[in-house]
Amino acid sequence: MAAATVLGRLSLIPTLSSKPKLKSNRRTTSTSVSIRAQASFSDPFVLQLAESLEDSLAASPSSSSSPLQRIRDSSAETLLSTPWPSRKDEPFRFTDTSFIRFSQIEPVSTHQRNSEILDNLTETQFPNAVIIDGFVSNLTIGPSDLPDGVYFGSFSGLPDELTNRVSEFIGNFDFGDLFWSINGMGAPDLVVIYVPQGCKVENPIYLRYFSGEIGDRESKRLPVSNPRVFVLVEEGGEIGIVEEFVGKDEEGFYWTNPVLEVVVQKNGKLKHSYLQKESMASAHVKWTFVRQEAESEYELVEVSTGGKLGRHNVHVQQLGPDTLTELTTFHMCVNEQTLDLHSKIVLDHPRGSSRQLHKCIVAHSSGQAVFDGNVRVNRLAQQTNAGQLTRSLLLKPRATVNIKPNLQIIADDVKCSHGAAISDLEEDQLFYFQARGIDLETARRALISSFGSEVIEKFPNREIRNQARNHVKGLL
Repeated sequence: MAAATVLGRLSLIPTLSSKPKLKSNRRTTSTSVSIRAQASFSDPFVLQLAESLEDSLAASPSSSSSPLQRIRDSSAETLLSTPWPSRKDEPFRFTDTSFIRFSQIEPVSTHQRNSEILDNLTETQFPNAVIIDGFVSNLTIGPSDLPDGVYFGSFSGLPDELTNRVSEFIGNFDFGDLFWSINGMGAPDLVVIYVPQGCKVENPIYLRYFSGEIGDRESKRLPVSNPRVFVLVEEGGEIGIVEEFVGKDEEGFYWTNPVLEVVVQKNGKLKHSYLQKESMASAHVKWTFVRQEAESEYELVEVSTGGKLGRHNVHVQQLGPDTLTELTTFHMCVNEQTLDLHSKIVLDHPRGSSRQLHKCIVAHSSGQAVFDGNVRVNRLAQQTNAGQLTRSLLLKPRATVNIKPNLQIIADDVKCSHGAAISDLEEDQLFYFQARGIDLETARRALISSFGSEVIEKFPNREIRNQARNHVKGLL
C-alpha cells in the first residue's frame, strides 16, 4: 500500500519559532580567523567541511570589501554554529540528508573548460550562460539580445556605476539554513543580472548549470559545487530567467548546492522558469530567496525530476502593498529518490496576493515526495488573497508522499484557503477511456501526462515548454 501523510495547519495566532544563532562579538578580518575562533562551537563534520571550502577558494580570493567576500565571512560564522541537520529537526523531518553526510565531500576548486559539455549544448535563441561547477564557462549574448543598460555576467565585470547599487542588496538574508551557508562560503563566483528602471527585456536569460567533476559511488567521493546568482529588477523593469540543471551522466555522483537571490522593486515583474534534471545518483539542494516591493510580480514555474535527493527551498517576502506572488511546481519521482519542496511566503502589507499550486507524482515503490508549504499573513496584511493547493498521485505500492500545508493568519480581513489531495488515478476516469475503446495502459499514460501538463503549460516560453514536456514524457 502507498503511504501518505498530510499535516495541515491553519493558525490564527502568531507562531514564534526562532533558532538561536551564536555570533562572535569580535570582528574578524578573514574567513580563516573566523573558523579558528569558533571551531570549538562547531559540529566536527561541519568544521571539516568549512575548512575544505576555505581551502578550495585559496586560489581565487576576493577583495575584503566585495559582496562575495562579505557573504563568505558571514556564512562562515553562521556555518560554524549550525550542526548538520537530522530527521529530528522539523525542516528535515521527512528528508534524509545522510546520503550527503556520509559521503567524502570535496569542493570543486578549479575552473576547467569542459569541452565535452560545451561542444554538445543544444542551441537556444536566448542570451545564455553555461555554468560548470559554479564557474561561468561560456557567455553568449547577441548584439540585439539585451536592451541598453541591462547587465548579465560576473560581478567582477560590473561597471563602476552599478557596483555600489547592486552591492547594497546582495546577501541581505538571515533565514537560510546550513546549505545556504555552505553556498555562501563556497561560491567561487557571483553571476549578476541587472535590469534598469522601466526596462522591459523581451527575451529571457537562460542559465544552464552542469557538474563537470563527477565523483565515485564506490569510494563515496562526492564533489560539491556552489553556483550563486543575483537578480535585481529596478522599478518598472521586466525580465524572465530560465534555470536548467542538467546531469551530463545519468548516474553521475555529485552534489549541486545553488543559490538564487532576487530583488524585484516597485512595479517590477520577474518570470522564473526552473528545470531540475540532475542525474539520479546526485544531490541537488537549492535556495531561492525573493524580495518583492510594492505592486511587483514574481512568478515561479518549476519541473523537478532529478537527483537521489532533490530539495528546493523557496522563501518569498512581500515588502509592499498590491504585490503578487505565484508559485506553480511539479515534482516527479520515477526512481529511488526523494524530491522535496519547502516554500514560505510572508505577506506583510495590504492587498497582497499569493497563489500556489504544487503537484507531484511518485511512480516508484521506493520514491518519496515532500511538500512543506507555509503562507504567513501578518497583522498589517489586510485584504490579502492567498490560496494554496497541493495534489499528489501515488502510482506504486509503498510509494510515499508527506505533505504539510501551513497557513498562518494574523490579519482579520483576508480571503485565504488551502487544500491537499492524495490518490491513485481515479477509476471513473479510467472507465471513461475504456468505454471509448482505449486500453487501460494507454489511458493511464494519458492521465499521468495530463496531470503534469497543467504546470508545464505555465512556462512562458515555447522552447522551455517543449523541453519540459519531452523530458517528462521520456521518463514516463
